[in-house]
Amino acid sequence: MAGAACRNLRRRRAGNPTLPSARRICSNSRVLQQQTLSRSASFSGIGLHSGNRVNMNFLPAEPNTGVRFRRVDLDGKPEIEARIENVSETNRSTTLAKGNIKIHTVEHVLAAFAGYGVDNVVIELDANEPPIGDGSSREFCKLIQNIGLTPQNEKREPYVVTEPIELRLGETLMTLFPDENFKITCTSADQRGRFTQFYSTEVTPRTWEKELAHARTFCFYEEIEYLFKNGLIKGGSLENAVVIRDDAVLTTEPLRYVDEFVRHKMLDIIGDLSLTGRAIRGHVIAVKPSHSGNCELARAIVTQMQKPLRTAQTFAPPPQAAKTVAAAAPPPEIPSAGEGAMGIEEIMRCLPHRYPFLLVDRILKIEGNHIVGLKNVTMNEPFFQGHFPDHPIMPGVLQLEAMAQVAGILLLKKAEAANQLAYFMAAEDVKWRKPVLPGDALIIDIELTKARGKIGKAKGICKVGNEVVSEAEVTFMLRDRD
Repeated sequence: MAGAACRNLRRRRAGNPTLPSARRICSNSRVLQQQTLSRSASFSGIGLHSGNRVNMNFLPAEPNTGVRFRRVDLDGKPEIEARIENVSETNRSTTLAKGNIKIHTVEHVLAAFAGYGVDNVVIELDANEPPIGDGSSREFCKLIQNIGLTPQNEKREPYVVTEPIELRLGETLMTLFPDENFKITCTSADQRGRFTQFYSTEVTPRTWEKELAHARTFCFYEEIEYLFKNGLIKGGSLENAVVIRDDAVLTTEPLRYVDEFVRHKMLDIIGDLSLTGRAIRGHVIAVKPSHSGNCELARAIVTQMQKPLRTAQTFAPPPQAAKTVAAAAPPPEIPSAGEGAMGIEEIMRCLPHRYPFLLVDRILKIEGNHIVGLKNVTMNEPFFQGHFPDHPIMPGVLQLEAMAQVAGILLLKKAEAANQLAYFMAAEDVKWRKPVLPGDALIIDIELTKARGKIGKAKGICKVGNEVVSEAEVTFMLRDRD
């Protein structure tokens, strides 16, 4: 499909030299390499909210640079990366900040680069806000079309959404589902339900250019006085915004789309979600979106992106400094034994596990649906031979197994099931927070949350001293011994 479209564009371009280069712009959503601009370009205008005159330059950038704004009007030409952690304000637009340096209303420029799949670019400004143009991304898209894109040697790595994300912020509802492509489905309306519009599309460079890039920003007439009093839209006019007054639409030209308002909301979503720093493969479903909601979704996506990294860090060898501190610290106190305490002989009569897989040494107490176990982690543990020989850390999965064993003891005791075994069935909401080292006394705290027939579910927390090192919800089942 994409190849045929590119060939058609080349044939059309032979008779119309104003069309963009097929080699440089006609790319689909499956771009494999990072891209930057083929050369620099400039644009001048006024800022929507500041009203300041501003000159803007787009500059090519090296691979892995990302998108950066550079304030050339300030000493040292400070830069702000277009990343969600730098978002400081989301009132009517998206503002980036580093220290006292701010750049307002970045979403329309960011959307132009994200829509075309531009990974690396430096945006120079001599004021605190990009020019608004006509209120859409049209002018920025023209610049990108004219100068074209250059593929780079570094691989492009879109983020494939792994599990659904849902958030609600006032009237805004944002949901993100896994998908093979980037899609947006959006419903927009004001607080009184006026001009309710719906649109849905897969976002590719082609659909971005045709269906979304020309949609202009808009506001309701009754909002204008409030915006002026709060120092906003100083550069606003009917040249760069659509104004809605009652049932009338005030504009210097006809609406560019019948549903232009919802399409502009989708343009904003594309710009704001680019602050994750990576292209996204997922389906965004938005109801009454806002910059605040868009940015909260971007933060949630980044949190999901970092989840595997945090898990890997839990299993990684600890830094030398941390080892030294741990060695020097006094050993934590072990809770005293209470009602229902069990020694290792009674535990072995209850559980079928044996060396090297029996991961509880003592039961400190059993009170109703609550049980506390102890595992003394020593350097003699067999798993330290390979995990890791020079930096021994107790595997997180064995902490999970210890929780399951202690939870199984509790269920067996409550059911008075002497001739049965507790089988581990499932684990949910597993979190590993800190490494467990030789010499640690692992306290395993279990609360039985559900017991129906032979099925039990429990919340487990492992601690070393007063610090939580891991936690999970475990499900298990009782079955007769053979």
